[in-house]
Formats: sequence, structure tokens, C-alpha cells
Amino acid sequence: MKRVLIYILAVMLVFSFLGCGTKIDTMKRIKDNNKIIWGTNAAFAPFEMREGDQVIGIDAEIAKRIADKLGVELVVEDMEFDALLSALVSGKIDFIAAGYTVKPDRAKQVLFTDTYFKAVQVIMVRNDNEEIKGPEDLKGKRIGVQNATTGDFVASDIEGAEVKRYNNGMEAVMDLKNGNIDAVIIDNLPAQMLAQKNPEVKILDESPSEEEEYAIAVRKGDTELQKVINEVLAEMKNSGEIDELVNKYSLGE
Repeated sequence: MKRVLIYILAVMLVFSFLGCGTKIDTMKRIKDNNKIIWGTNAAFAPFEMREGDQVIGIDAEIAKRIADKLGVELVVEDMEFDALLSALVSGKIDFIAAGYTVKPDRAKQVLFTDTYFKAVQVIMVRNDNEEIKGPEDLKGKRIGVQNATTGDFVASDIEGAEVKRYNNGMEAVMDLKNGNIDAVIIDNLPAQMLAQKNPEVKILDESPSEEEEYAIAVRKGDTELQKVINEVLAEMKNSGEIDELVNKYSLGE
């Protein structure tokens, strides 16, 4: 009987903690603290990258516009990509903007805004690699990816592939240049920037996956914040500002 009572109390305690996690009044907290907390991984140029002490990029500009819309200060929490989801759910951050792909498994845990960018995964190899010409040639190969990204999911489905996970795309490309892996799978825009800075590697024409879309993630139930962000995204898309930011940060225009 004592064991049963202890078990019941333990279950009740777990559910009480879970219940507390779902009662975050995000908009009230934002207004009371006069700040909104943006969670990102600032190693995904041109969407987020470091320039000295500042985080700049396409997502950084969007995040600033969200804060301005609410009339509050923007606070940046730069962390590992695979830590973003738990940080959002636990209340450490208020929204994720990190080249964050809309995926069904993520949609079960977060509330997505409208999308604002379309991307596709690409394959990067060394310039002297003539063996890998497309996705079919990746079977059984050593593939580098950024941990917990779409590239990670795509590579994990390739037959016999040895997937090596990195904190960011640059680390993967460095290992590719050094011959420690055979290929890298990463989003097309970051790949273009990495290839520009590392002429020893190239991007293959054939993609290993379907097109994907980026959105911003907020906590389940945060429909008021979702609405504000959707308004910001609509304004920026309709005015052509999103396209201008892509050109500014990726092409230097």
C-alpha cells in the first residue's frame, strides 16, 4: 500500500510540474519585464551570425521588428540549436527564430507562425571529389550535418551513412576540407555563403530532399504572440523587406 501511495504522489508531482510549465502568461511577462527573449543559434549565416558582440542577420532583423512592434527590448539567447526547443517549452525564451523548419514533429510541441522563407537541402563535397555526384552516391558515406537540423534528419535516412553531427555548418565544412568526412548536407543559402568563403568545396546541383519552409516558433497556446509576429511577417513580406534582407546578408547588396 505504501508503494502504491508513493507512486501516486510521484505521478501527481510530475503532472503538477507539467501543469506549471503550461501556465506561462507570455504576453503579460513580456509587458511586465518590458522585454522579449529571442532564442537562436547564431552560427547559421545569413539568418543569424555574430559580428563582435552583436547577433546580425535576416532573423535578427525580424526579431528586432517583433520587439519594436511590442514596444519592448529584444534580449538574445544564443545557444546550441538542439537546445532551442526545450528552452522554449520551459519558458527560458519566448520565441525561436533560427532558420527553423516547419516539421510535423515540431508542430506537436510548438505553435508555428506563418512561413517567411523557402529553402532546400544541398550536398557539399570537396572540389576534387568525383565519386559523389548526387544523393544516390551518399550511401555508406561519412556525412556531416548540423545537429538536430533538417540536414541531420535527411542524412539519417540515407542507407549505410555514417552521420557526424556538428554545432554548426562551418565546423562540418572544416572537417570536409580536412578529408574527415565525405560530404555535408545543409540548407542552400548557408551553403552558398560557406562555399564562397571556402573555395576548396563545391555544391552539387541535385538536392537530397524536398523544399522546406522556415517559420518562427512560440509556445503552444501563445496565439496572441503568434498573431503579433504574423503581422510583422506580413508587413515585411508585402513590402519586399524579406527579399531585401536576403540580398543584403547573403549577396552583400
